[in-house]
Amino acid sequence: MTLITSPLPDVPIRDISITECLFEGLSAAPDRVVLLDGPTGRSLTGSAMMDRIRRLGGGLTARGFGAGQVVALMAPNMPDYAVVFHAVAYAGGTITTLNPTYTAPEVTHQLRDAGARLLITIPDFLPQALAGAAGTGVEMIAVIGAADGHLSIDDLMGAPLAAQVPIDLQRHVVVLPYSSGTTGLPKGVMLSHRNLVVNVDQALAVIRIEAGERMVAFLPFFHIYGMNVLMNAHLVAGACLVTMPRFDLAAFLGHVQAHRVRMVMAVPPVIVAMAKHPMVDQYDISSLEILVSAAAPLGAELSDACAARLGARTIQGYGMTEMSPISHFSNEDHAKPGAVGITVPNTLCKVIDPETGASLPPGQEGELCVKGPQVMLGYLNNPEATSRTIDAEGWLHTGDMAAFDAEGQLFIRDRLKELIKVKGFQVAPAEIEAVLQTCPGVLDAAVIGVPDDEAGEVPVAFVVPKGEVRAEDISAYLRGHLATYKLPARIEFIEAVPKSASGKILRRVLKTQMAAR
Repeated sequence: MTLITSPLPDVPIRDISITECLFEGLSAAPDRVVLLDGPTGRSLTGSAMMDRIRRLGGGLTARGFGAGQVVALMAPNMPDYAVVFHAVAYAGGTITTLNPTYTAPEVTHQLRDAGARLLITIPDFLPQALAGAAGTGVEMIAVIGAADGHLSIDDLMGAPLAAQVPIDLQRHVVVLPYSSGTTGLPKGVMLSHRNLVVNVDQALAVIRIEAGERMVAFLPFFHIYGMNVLMNAHLVAGACLVTMPRFDLAAFLGHVQAHRVRMVMAVPPVIVAMAKHPMVDQYDISSLEILVSAAAPLGAELSDACAARLGARTIQGYGMTEMSPISHFSNEDHAKPGAVGITVPNTLCKVIDPETGASLPPGQEGELCVKGPQVMLGYLNNPEATSRTIDAEGWLHTGDMAAFDAEGQLFIRDRLKELIKVKGFQVAPAEIEAVLQTCPGVLDAAVIGVPDDEAGEVPVAFVVPKGEVRAEDISAYLRGHLATYKLPARIEFIEAVPKSASGKILRRVLKTQMAAR
C-alpha cells in the first residue's frame, strides 16, 4: 500500500476543549481587539469575549440549555456569533449551525434532526426562524440584539462558569454542521472537541497567521471553513476578525484598504472578482500578500491571473466538513499552481482505484482516502451513511478523484460523488430532485451540476412534465422550498430520465448530452 504522509512533524493531541483552546490564545494579549463588526464598528477585546462566553455559558446552564443540550444558531457573521458558539461549547452543549438563507422547510429539517431545544437568531431572521421552528422540539427562540416578545442573549447571561463543563473530549459532539457528504440529503456531521482542536493545530502548522493582524471574515461561520479555519484558528492565533454579514465587493475592498489586510481567505467566486472586476482598481489593496482559495476547485489559470493582477500569491487548501475540515493546504513555502497542497500533520492519505480498491502510486489518479484525528465521529442518526463514508479500517472516502505528484502535492481532478459545489456550498442533486418530485406538473426529474465561470458549478434540472407546466411555474415552486444557491440555473424538459436497471439516475448520460450541445 502506498501511503502519503505529511512532510511536517505531528502536532500534539491536546486534552483541552475547543473553548479552552480559544482562551489560551486570547489570554496571550487580553486587551487586544479580536472581533470587529464591519458594518457598525462594534468591537470585542479578548478579555471581553471570554467574559461574555463565561456569562452566557452560565446563563444557558441555569436555564437548562447547557450540558447535553442542542442549541441552534442561525445568524450572519458578527462578533456575538463566536460568543454564542463558544458559550454552548463551554457549557457542555452541542451547537448546530444553520444557513441563514435556508427556507422554513430546510430549517425545520435540521432542527428536528439535530434535536435542538433553543434557537438563537437575529431580529431580521425571526419570521423564518418562527416558521422553521414550528412543530419541532424548539422551546425558546432568543435573539442577538433586541426583538419584542423574545429574550436577547444579554437577557440569557448568568453567573459566569468558572471552568469548562466536563465532557468526553474524544466522543462528545460539540458541533453539528450539516453536509450532504459524498451523496444524499444533508446530514448532521458529528464533530468532537478533539476534532476541532486538532484541526486548529494542524491548520496553524501550515498557515502563517500573525498575532494582531486583521482578517476580513466574510466566509460564513456556519460553514466549517469559516467556522474552524477562519473563526477558531485565527482567534486562537491572536488575529482580529473584521466580520461581514455577507460578501459585498465594495465593502470587502474597503476593509482590506482600511485595515491593511495581509491575507484573505476566500472561495473561487471571490478570486474571480479579484482577478477581473474593475472596482478592484479603485482601492489600495497593496497590503495583500496571500489569497487563500478553498471549498471548491480553483484552476491554475485563474489563480495565476489573480496573482498577476494583485502582485499577491494565490494558494489553495482542501478539506471537507467531515474532516473538520482541513487535510491539505498549500502554505506559503509549498505552493504550486493548481495544487491544493501538502498533507497536514497527523494525517495519512492513500489514492485507490475506485473499482478495485487497490492502492495507487503517486502520479496515478484515483479516489482520495484520508485517516486522521480530524475525521468526524460519523453522521447523526445515520449509521448507514457513516459506514459508506468511513470504512472498517477508519479510512474516510472523500469521493474526490485526485493524484499526488512526486513531491507530495495533491491535485484534485474530478468528483466521484454527486455533489454540486455552488460558490463553495454543497448542493445534493437528490435534495433538489426530492422537491421537484412534489411539484405539481412534474412526473420525474434529475439534476446535474454544470461548470460556471462565476459560481464554479450550478445545478441544472431535467424534468419530465406531467400535463401542461411551464419552467417558470416550477422555478416559483422551488423558491418556496430551497435556499437560493440550490435553485437550478436552468430547467430543461425531457421525455424520460435515463436510469440504470436498478433505477439509479445515470447523471453522466445527462452530462454527456449537455456537453454534446
